[in-house]
Amino acid sequence: MPKVSPELLSILRCPVTGSALVQEGEELVATEADATGSKPRYTIQDGIPLLLPPELLAAAGSASSDQHDAGRKA
Repeated sequence: MPKVSPELLSILRCPVTGSALVQEGEELVATEADATGSKPRYTIQDGIPLLLPPELLAAAGSASSDQHDAGRKA
């Protein structure tokens, strides 16, 4: 399990709530709930926290896939 350093965690903030983040396994979790009452969760890939709100993370993933597909069609 990639561990985020305490120094980095001390300065990172949730982009949705502005609250501090804590590591739970392979994810960072906001310490405060958002407008829906749930605490946003962010994955860690290769030791790098992906601090995109869920709707933007999905859009970024599909845009990345589209770019790869366009390259294959050319």
